[in-house]
Amino acid sequence: MSGRLAEIEARTATARQLDAVIGAMRGIAAARSREAQRRLPGIRSSAATVGAAIGAVLAYGRGAQAPSAEPDHGVRIVIALCSEQGFVGSFNEQVLDYVRTRVDSARCELLLVGTRGEMAASERRLALAWSSPAVSHADEVPSLANRITDALYARLGLRAVDQVSIIHALPGGGAASGKMVEHRLIPFDFSRFQVARRAVPPLLTLPVERLLPGLVEEYVFVEICEALMLSFAAENEARVNAMLAARTNVRDTLEELTQSYRRVRQDEITDDIAELAAATTQPV
Repeated sequence: MSGRLAEIEARTATARQLDAVIGAMRGIAAARSREAQRRLPGIRSSAATVGAAIGAVLAYGRGAQAPSAEPDHGVRIVIALCSEQGFVGSFNEQVLDYVRTRVDSARCELLLVGTRGEMAASERRLALAWSSPAVSHADEVPSLANRITDALYARLGLRAVDQVSIIHALPGGGAASGKMVEHRLIPFDFSRFQVARRAVPPLLTLPVERLLPGLVEEYVFVEICEALMLSFAAENEARVNAMLAARTNVRDTLEELTQSYRRVRQDEITDDIAELAAATTQPV
């Protein structure tokens, strides 16, 4: 075998190995996206339970008010959810492009989740007030939501905050759609809960002034859990799409290498035949 044929065969073997790796990564990402979306009904059920408790407290705890800052005197906090790992196409760039349109003043603080997103933010010279690695598995979402909630409420205790919102991608939109959403966490919207007196009042073991803020914080925690789970599903969908594009490229390369191998092999066979034919016509 000639050196050129050996080189083509080596490149073909490498491309086939890469194709197998890409297929495995695509399968893992698809499984993780499905798992994340299966967790969403449980999270939303928890939100409904906490919401019902807030409605009951509001019905029987007269005078309870939402904790909020005075308008136009505090900072604005934006929580951005990016990816922890790579091979997600333009996922992080789309999140940060959306964030840039929202973080538009010196009074805005950016809390960012995701190592890859942090690297992209550094390249864009976006100042971060706080950052954390993102999750690699759906089971890690509650722990990360706890860290984000603790970091957020630590800031709420130090300064006046006008608004807190969380920005993340949504699953189901495809790799290039850039479907983003911004959900407001604070000021807390109490109007979404049903406030109706019941025949049997709820049993309250804490004063309303302590109970209601605790329930609000719990609801914010659940909202952050939902946003993290949606973002994780969207991240893995983006990875599936990136792997599909990569697999198409690899298979195109394999086809080109196969054609090159056949051409080179045919050329060598033709050369061998020509040499044999010339040798048989040589006088003895």
